[in-house]
Amino acid sequence: MAHSDYHYTKLRWLFTIAGLFLYVVDIWTDIALALKYFHRKEVDWAVLTLVFVLTGQLVTQTFSFAWYCDDMNDVLINPSGIKTISGMSKCKLTVIHFLGMGIFTRYYHLLKKGFKAVWTTTNSYTVEDKRNVHHSLFCLATDLSMARLFEAFLESVPQLLLQLYIVLGHQECSIVQYLSMTFSFFNIAWALVDYRRCLRRSLPHIREMPSGLPTVIYLVYKLCTITSHMLSYSLLLILSTYTTIALTIIWLLGTTWTRLLKTNFCSSKHLELLYQAVAGVILTFTFFNVKGQDTKVAMIIYYSFHALINIVAPLLLTVLKSELQTVTFLLTVTGLILGASVLGLVSLVLYYLFLHPKGTWREADEVDGLAMETGTTRRLRNFLLP
Repeated sequence: MAHSDYHYTKLRWLFTIAGLFLYVVDIWTDIALALKYFHRKEVDWAVLTLVFVLTGQLVTQTFSFAWYCDDMNDVLINPSGIKTISGMSKCKLTVIHFLGMGIFTRYYHLLKKGFKAVWTTTNSYTVEDKRNVHHSLFCLATDLSMARLFEAFLESVPQLLLQLYIVLGHQECSIVQYLSMTFSFFNIAWALVDYRRCLRRSLPHIREMPSGLPTVIYLVYKLCTITSHMLSYSLLLILSTYTTIALTIIWLLGTTWTRLLKTNFCSSKHLELLYQAVAGVILTFTFFNVKGQDTKVAMIIYYSFHALINIVAPLLLTVLKSELQTVTFLLTVTGLILGASVLGLVSLVLYYLFLHPKGTWREADEVDGLAMETGTTRRLRNFLLP
């Protein structure tokens, strides 16, 4: 593997700080928005806003704690058998995650170890030692990016959908609302790109995608398809709140499909069920490769359904919601949905035809540092592939 493929750079370390900033600001703007709704006595919106924040936090803290426990019990990561990981006992980990500080703890350890590796100079490391250190940093970063991806689709995406519904359907808008939507959008974008790059760099058997145009096209594909989908869902919610039943059915279909694929991401059967439910939420808004298999047919079916919803939603609005049929509203929303959908699908085709890393998986060797896989590496190999 080339040096550029495994090296954890200073820029990568600085980007981690930027990701932490987006994470904190996104949560705080949502909390501020909930407080504003309470102040205006719009209790329903306030409760829903807080529910999305708490759901994202609860699920990410649960998985973060489980991953720490798995690493603690892994003989390759913790050969001494001492029931601690990164200097933390299971009791301390329980308290940290119960207080909602698990993700911040992961940021702290990644930034601390990353600082030592990239900002301090030492001649005591051999090339192989440096390779192992940087590979372990990418494993830590990937665990964190997994949790951030969960948080984005359980909190930021539903939050953005809710605020779009309120703005478009109830003509209610405020600076705090726009800030919440803006930071939710940036948090989603960051989670998608950071996860994709971290996962590919932490697994040597997957070819790394170079930065630049491939990353931009991938981001355009994801953001445009997700945005058009959320706008369509918001229009359907404006037409009828019973759309929530349809969204629940779509989530159940995604969860069921994930379960039928017999994923083996978690060490616990109950946690695996939670993971499959979370994967169902992600599939409600965008497509990921759940099992690391050929998904060409599944993607065609998924995005055909995606395109159908994006066409039907504006048509139904035109026919059934006459009071909203102003020229400006219809042209703006319909244009955004169709434009984002077309741009997203074109970017998808360009990405997978010309820019997506191709090549079969190969057996890991000692040069890759994977002759003896750790629990972390096995976990990464079984996660959603971008």
